[in-house]
Amino acid sequence: MSVNGLVVVDKDAGWTSHDVVGRCRRIFGQRRVGHAGTLDPDATGVLLVGLGRATRLMRFLTALPKTYTTDIVLGTATSTLDASGEVVGTYDMSQVTPEQVRAAAAALTGEIEQVPPMVSAVKIGGRRLHELARQGIEVERPARPVTVYRFDTEPDPARPGVYRAEVECSSGTYVRVLAHDLGLALGGGAHLANLRRTRIGSFGEDEMRPLELIGPDAVLSPAQAMRDLDFVRVEPAAAASIRTGLPLDRVPLGAVGDGPWAMLDEHGDLLAVYEATGTDRIRPAVVLAGA
Repeated sequence: MSVNGLVVVDKDAGWTSHDVVGRCRRIFGQRRVGHAGTLDPDATGVLLVGLGRATRLMRFLTALPKTYTTDIVLGTATSTLDASGEVVGTYDMSQVTPEQVRAAAAALTGEIEQVPPMVSAVKIGGRRLHELARQGIEVERPARPVTVYRFDTEPDPARPGVYRAEVECSSGTYVRVLAHDLGLALGGGAHLANLRRTRIGSFGEDEMRPLELIGPDAVLSPAQAMRDLDFVRVEPAAAASIRTGLPLDRVPLGAVGDGPWAMLDEHGDLLAVYEATGTDRIRPAVVLAGA
């Protein structure tokens, strides 16, 4: 029988997100498995994996803000903007002060434009950038709007020129690009190392399990998976309409805010996720009940 829900995996370095999905397929004996936000092979930390019908909910988790910790190494730029790449430039940045680093990081917070790196899954002309990068091809990439809510830095007293950083940002933000841009702003170059994702929305390290400990007892229900959304608990009559995917009037339901809304039945089980239409009518984005 298919398992429907969410597991919070602690991804190890060396594993790709695709590897984690494959392992979860074997653990739960089902094909329908997907994740909510890629982590690079060298990165570690929180990876949300959907099982069964809950895979249809992953886009709502992908959109949640994310928090990372990392080391930013001043004075060395690399081809991949992280420690896995080849050194492409070295700079004497020994005179850069912690105050200058904090000021440069502060200038990279808020709503900013960011150019995605060549080593990313962004598609240009139908090709993923990392595929082009492996062929030695570099193409123009349009900048994209992202939001950096917080970019905190502290010098590492044991490693001159290395700064511990914590970044809270919107979906689609590349922390490696922030490190690269920080180095440029300080008059040199930089790359990141030891990237770890510590949180996606309300899902943090306290809920993670390593793959070897993932099992049925680790599965969160679809309703728990959507806990960061506004929720509406509906009466049986409205639940019947939701099960058939009908649009609904938001006012009688008490659906306030901009949505999306997790629609729960009287038992607290997730029936569907509804989205706004620009009017008082709301429509189903994903219907789980009755599937």
